[in-house]
Amino acid sequence: MPYIHELTDWPNLIWNEPELFQPLAAVRHRQGRLIGHMEALGFPLREEAVLHALTEDVLKSSEIEGEILDREQVRSSIARRLGMEIGGLVEADRDVDGVVEMMLDATQNYAQPLTAERLFDWHAALFPTGRSGMSRITVGAWRGIEGGPMQVVSGPIGRERIHYQAPSSDLMDREMSRFLAWFETARLDPVLKAGVAHLWFVTIHPFDDGNGRIARAIADLALARAEGTAQRFYSMSAQIRAERKTYYDMLETTQRGGLDITGWLLWFIDCLDRAFDRAESILTNVMRKARFWDSMVGQSLNDRQQKVLNRVLNGFEGKLTNAKWAAMTKTSSDTALRDINDLVRRGILQKDSAGGRSAGYSLVDEVKISNRSA
Repeated sequence: MPYIHELTDWPNLIWNEPELFQPLAAVRHRQGRLIGHMEALGFPLREEAVLHALTEDVLKSSEIEGEILDREQVRSSIARRLGMEIGGLVEADRDVDGVVEMMLDATQNYAQPLTAERLFDWHAALFPTGRSGMSRITVGAWRGIEGGPMQVVSGPIGRERIHYQAPSSDLMDREMSRFLAWFETARLDPVLKAGVAHLWFVTIHPFDDGNGRIARAIADLALARAEGTAQRFYSMSAQIRAERKTYYDMLETTQRGGLDITGWLLWFIDCLDRAFDRAESILTNVMRKARFWDSMVGQSLNDRQQKVLNRVLNGFEGKLTNAKWAAMTKTSSDTALRDINDLVRRGILQKDSAGGRSAGYSLVDEVKISNRSA
């Protein structure tokens, strides 16, 4: 079976509208309700929810490609660019700032046309050194003929499995011109447009690297247009990351299928619906953080304690230990232990059951804290 872009009628993609009608209507209804719910929050909570969602979007889109970014750097970079007042800002590496710049341009400037120059700027932001890992790549331009065919490959040398081979590099100008013209002129439900655009862009694979992240940014841009707001309360990339294997399986199956992409669009719509489930978790976490700090009124905490408690509330991975506290606050183990023991004594932290030098600590339920401090 030829690849989808090798078919005679490419890129005239088709889908079964009656089959998509009900799931699309349901997800659009839920999308509207979620936006309304979030916008009804007070400004500080809404700002915190936006920061949380954008942080997840940047982190998870990179994780899908196997790149792990520092959460606090991502959070700080986003907050700084959006003018948000948050404590504990840290300096971000160039590669972190680049991913953030691309994502914010896609979501905050969603009404601006998607052009080749804009995509080149995104690509240059993703690869500020002109390299992907140890390899030098073409940056801020479509891929050239130097690297040979663009293939997605897995497996050891000599037993490689080719998952996909993209259109020839000499077709990039034509392919991308058609794609960009369609993206700006096609009259199509914006959620469907997000799904079609994601698949179409990944199929062309116009850059040496970064195609997946840019495809997801394009989908986020289309979804922001669907909502008519730059405020992001959910992360499609975070949900795709949670379903990474299915995501790649769907892409590979669709690339080997015909021009009917109904199956891909059904998965995309369902994935978006599950992303809304995650948005409810974001809201729960934001409300939990607000309740916690409300319960801290009247408590005297030093800067180190405030910094670490915020890190825990923002989604600290793994258990909180004395060593991690010392590393985060750049203090000695003795100072870290005094800070921790003070919070344990006041009923703010509790020592987990496992003891020893690697003992972990967790937050006491905020309701209990409030009762103890009353």
